[in-house]
Amino acid sequence: MGGAERNARKKKQQQMAAKSVAAARGQSSGNRNKVLIGVVVVVVLAVAVVGGVLLTRPSTPEALTPAPDLKALSVPVQRQPDATVLVGKDTAKVTVDVYEDFLCPICGTFEKKYGDQLRQHVEAGDLKIRYHVLPLLVRLSDPEGYSRDSANAAVCAADAGKFPEYHDSLYAKQPEENGAGYTIAQLVQLGTDLGITGDAFKTCVESGTYHQALEADLDKADNTPHLQAERSDGSKGFQGTPSVAVGDKLISIDNENWISDLLKA
Repeated sequence: MGGAERNARKKKQQQMAAKSVAAARGQSSGNRNKVLIGVVVVVVLAVAVVGGVLLTRPSTPEALTPAPDLKALSVPVQRQPDATVLVGKDTAKVTVDVYEDFLCPICGTFEKKYGDQLRQHVEAGDLKIRYHVLPLLVRLSDPEGYSRDSANAAVCAADAGKFPEYHDSLYAKQPEENGAGYTIAQLVQLGTDLGITGDAFKTCVESGTYHQALEADLDKADNTPHLQAERSDGSKGFQGTPSVAVGDKLISIDNENWISDLLKA
């Protein structure tokens, strides 16, 4: 092989080597760019997640205080062995079963719409109400459990004869579903603010005295035919809160005259 050919081949090899180095550098640069882009994406996603958590963090409800313009009912209030609460005069001819959850927003709407009418007729002796305060939405507060804790506290208040006032106060400043409910300490303080004295109420709220009985009442509602609705999987269970029944008849509260219709009947 002549010197000219060797020089030409050497030059060609150098050119090919230069191209390979350039390609390698380009690939390395591209990889670095990809890594940088990946890091930026991760950082952006992290910021978005943190921002989302901050924006969706459950808000603390307003201070729990007695309902404004609260008027105590001058009728018997009796806590039943099954943790239901019967409010009204023994001579009332109609007994209405009301199923509620203190976290249920529709129950709050129900109370705003019909609460005053029900109290007037209870005071007049036309009817009495058996309240079922159910721990149905236990998981829909953060932390979990407000549904059960508030129900238990209300039944504890019934032992002190303060159920109507306690019930109305919980709905007057109802916490948001999926938000932070009131603490045990706040539930105890509400009772104190309503005039409940002694240690029995505090102990009852803090120890969850009626938790088991409340769960049993929920199970009973779940298996009571006239309170059931068909679920998506074909099974049947409690239709939810609020529900109203008289005897074994479910009452349609979509009918705005349901209270007067009951009294006429």
